[in-house]
Amino acid sequence: MAKWGQGDPRWIVEERADATNVNNWHWTERDATSWSKRKLKEVLEGLVVEGEAGRCEIGDLKHVEGEASCNSRKGKLIFFYEWNLRLSWKGTVKESGEKHKGSVEIPNLSEENEVDDTEINVSKKKGEGDVLKDLMRTEGTTKVREALRDYLKALKTEFTLGMILPTKTPVGQELPTERKPSGNTVQDSVSPQSVDTVGVKIPTVKILMREMFNSPADELYSIFTTKELVQKFSKCPAVIEAEKGGKLQMFEGCVSGEYTELVPSQRIVLKWRCRSWPDEHYATVALTFTEVAAQTELQLECKGVPVSAEESTRQCWKKQHFEEIHLLLQRSQDSME
Repeated sequence: MAKWGQGDPRWIVEERADATNVNNWHWTERDATSWSKRKLKEVLEGLVVEGEAGRCEIGDLKHVEGEASCNSRKGKLIFFYEWNLRLSWKGTVKESGEKHKGSVEIPNLSEENEVDDTEINVSKKKGEGDVLKDLMRTEGTTKVREALRDYLKALKTEFTLGMILPTKTPVGQELPTERKPSGNTVQDSVSPQSVDTVGVKIPTVKILMREMFNSPADELYSIFTTKELVQKFSKCPAVIEAEKGGKLQMFEGCVSGEYTELVPSQRIVLKWRCRSWPDEHYATVALTFTEVAAQTELQLECKGVPVSAEESTRQCWKKQHFEEIHLLLQRSQDSME
């Protein structure tokens, strides 16, 4: 039985380094399914396979079915994953210049089998061009296995950041402050990530997003700084004091913060937090507006997001901000026609 005050690491009240699951004794679980789908696309799509027969390139991840999770118990990580994948490929025969297409199927990528033992099936559409099919079966399969190893390595390193929680931190010892980038950014995914310490010392990530809006930069800027417009796209009362040191509150207090920098039509910087985050912990949000022809590209950098809130924060910006602003702009254009 755990005894308080006698150094038993299972006592969850004593020496709480981060307020939960002291010394990582209890079972915790994190769903890795959505993260895995993005990572599998990142490591597999665009792979190039070249040989004497010609050149092939893996295209879209056409089918991805399965799930993944990571569990922590007594300071150890346990991984579960099971995937059924299908990819397209296309290639060109070196001698004739003929172009052919096919698919790559991975029916059971799971923790029960080593990557080298995982079944990988290559097929090609009817017709000649079997030299390309052979190339994909040999060199292509090797490339695919390497990519799958990259996914599993990232699952066990990048994704698990923060799952083994810190115990009582010795004086002078800091939490990790950096991790390797996870790959290229895309419009609505997590971009190169790093651990930062902002406010309360907890593991955090940086989220980068890009979105194009059919609007001039000054109009889009005003949507983020004008109370009436914020209330229109958020569909909730809001507090918007668009000046340095001014307060921001949205979604009935679920989001709050403070404006720290405003450059009209160009840039907004905020201290920003969700109500569910640890007390006094803020991310730093930078919104940069760049006009491109008749549109405006909005670049979002959200630095200092708690690891556990990574997906929900990304969805907050995508669903509750960007998509709603698109609808607001569309309604405004329709009313003018």
